Amino acid sequence: MFTGLIEAVGKVVSIENRGSESRMNFASASIGLGDAQLGDSISINGVCLTVVSKTEVQFAADVSAETLSCTTLGALKPGSQINLERALLPTTRLGGHLVSGHVDGVAQVASIKPQGESIIIVFEVPPALSKYIASKGSICVDGVSLTTNVVSESGFEVNIIPHTQQQTIMGAYQQGTQVNIEVDVVARYLERLLQGGSIKLASNISHELLASQGFVD
Repeated sequence: MFTGLIEAVGKVVSIENRGSESRMNFASASIGLGDAQLGDSISINGVCLTVVSKTEVQFAADVSAETLSCTTLGALKPGSQINLERALLPTTRLGGHLVSGHVDGVAQVASIKPQGESIIIVFEVPPALSKYIASKGSICVDGVSLTTNVVSESGFEVNIIPHTQQQTIMGAYQQGTQVNIEVDVVARYLERLLQGGSIKLASNISHELLASQGFVD
């Protein structure tokens, strides 16, 4: 699990194609890999990958065909900048929200406009994901925990403060940039409950009530 608070911006060092899969090597002088172990999880642009080899400043991870097809990692090239976060510890301050590193889909930057020193970014999301996104709810974009300001049928809007622009790859976003999206895990389980099964909702919770609060369509 992760918090969605990026620890460092790294870069892709090399990519080794292995049939339908890839082994990617990443570098960061500031994330601190000294205590990392083989088998540890590290989030790369919101995608949970497993460390298969490492040095003090570099690590490698194998990326499956499924991950390459369902995320933006397949578009990375040597030199590409990436958001990095190590898996959280029981003592970690949970300043963002619980993030699994399991990407739900790929969204696209629709527009970027300044607002004071911040920027407002509007993302277009696949129709299948829009129902999981609620106004003032949590969303993970390229591994960054964000709060949605406005939600529409086609996407959502977020405010990116100067610190986030400087400490993540978001400051380099342009119109058309593709990003990894992970919805709040609560929305996933809520949908599963509403689909039926052995767990029944409390008597005072109805589909209409949930819809009125923006949890379901």
